[in-house]
Amino acid sequence: MSERPRVVCLCGSSRFREEFDEAAATETLAGRIVLSLGIFSGASGATLSDEQVALLRRLHLQRIDLADEILVINPGGYVGETTAQEIEYARSRDKTIRWLFSSSRQRS
Repeated sequence: MSERPRVVCLCGSSRFREEFDEAAATETLAGRIVLSLGIFSGASGATLSDEQVALLRRLHLQRIDLADEILVINPGGYVGETTAQEIEYARSRDKTIRWLFSSSRQRS
């Protein structure tokens, strides 16, 4: 039996759907299992209740728990508050942190 592929969780602002899609394709073709956002409310303008937002945040932290590493989707070096929290969460779980674009906030 072959070794399990690495699992990567994509993290970043939901407004960057195109970049998430491109990263998912690239990571998949590189032989990695990709965990990504299920809803791109920032890109679509969808209105979510506070409860829905809390649910989505919890689910994303659980995706990070399942992953071997995270890939931060950060066009222009942008990292918002929620993404910064996800990075710190991943760091606290000793996950590998990769960045789609070089960033001054890169500290992994």
